[in-house]
Amino acid sequence: MSSFDMRAYHDFIMSMFTTSRLFVQRYAGWLLFVLAALLAIFFLGKTWLQGPATPVLSVVQRDFVQTVVASGHVESPHRVELGAQVTGTVLRIPVSEGQTVTAGQTLIELESTELQAALRQAELAVTQAQAKLRQVHEVQAPVAEQAVRQALANQDAAKQALQRAQRLFDKGFIGQAALDESTRAESVAGAQLRSAQQQLRSANSGGSDLAVAESALSQAQAGADLARARLRYAKIQAPVSGTLIARSVEPGDVVQPGKVLMVLSPAGETQLVVQMDEKHLNLLKLGQVALASADAYAGQRFSASLAFINPGVDAQRGSVEVKLHVPQPPDYLKQDMTVSVDIEVGQRSQAVLVPTEAVHDLESTSPWVLKVMDGRATRTSVQLGLRTPALCEVLEGLTVGDWVIPTTAVSVLDHARVRAIPQSVTK
Repeated sequence: MSSFDMRAYHDFIMSMFTTSRLFVQRYAGWLLFVLAALLAIFFLGKTWLQGPATPVLSVVQRDFVQTVVASGHVESPHRVELGAQVTGTVLRIPVSEGQTVTAGQTLIELESTELQAALRQAELAVTQAQAKLRQVHEVQAPVAEQAVRQALANQDAAKQALQRAQRLFDKGFIGQAALDESTRAESVAGAQLRSAQQQLRSANSGGSDLAVAESALSQAQAGADLARARLRYAKIQAPVSGTLIARSVEPGDVVQPGKVLMVLSPAGETQLVVQMDEKHLNLLKLGQVALASADAYAGQRFSASLAFINPGVDAQRGSVEVKLHVPQPPDYLKQDMTVSVDIEVGQRSQAVLVPTEAVHDLESTSPWVLKVMDGRATRTSVQLGLRTPALCEVLEGLTVGDWVIPTTAVSVLDHARVRAIPQSVTK
């Protein structure tokens, strides 16, 4: 190529470059607009073809336990209300509310000076009655026996004297006056014998004097027993071991019989009383195990078992009262504490599970889900088994690995295109 041709080619290239630069400078804005429009069309088309981004949940398979959740409170099978048996002033209270006590432990001590004095007086009356009874046995009875013997002797002498007087009277040696005197003497001797015999009977077993003495002793002993009891009543003791859950008395208070001063929750069996929604009634069976926790110690769970199902239903609340036995209650568990209970009502090995939040019409006879199939939401009927608030057992309609759309995605309709965005499944 000649130098002329080279120069001509160079001028042509420079001319084209200059022309292109001027074109770009003049139409740069339009070029950017067109490029942006093409990109928008591309992405809009892709979105239309794939559908909107939609969160989806996976159908999984694992061991599954169904529980029923309820709340209630701690309750002892019975409470023991403690009060005073006698009127008195509270001297000392060696225990405090919430304390665990043992059977026989003193809970309240009353002022006992007057009661002690009454006991001493009653014991003195017993001593006096015992002395009187000994007197009847040891003195009165022997004296009466001696008196009977003397009266018998006197009567025999009087009879003999009367017989002699009668013979002398018959022979005319004495007059009627002498005979009458002998007769009176014999009559007096007989009366004296009868009196002595009566005294002896009174002093012996079954006699009135002995009965009176024995009765007086019995009354004195009863009075002493009562005084001892009243003195024991000055110390109010725990009848059984348990926990003191209430107290309404202080030192210095004057207490009277009939007023409840303390309430004791007996040790041993502790139960949880909960209200269960009546819709779960068909799931409950005696003996079912449960895990419970006190609201104040939510992280510390303990075992319980279903021990009672009330046959009646509370119509106003639509609930059923159930009671659970706690075989080993924790130390922190107190009367009337609020508790939460999870009762195990069923279990499955390697169950197919769908998140509850993906099931429509859960409480109906025809539940369904929106299952992702070929990039579309597809309404699919399901048959459910065991359920919890988080998961439902699937008997028919889904398989492991299927993707379902949560019910919160209200804008997603049946047959709509969706772009699945997997989410984690609640355990």
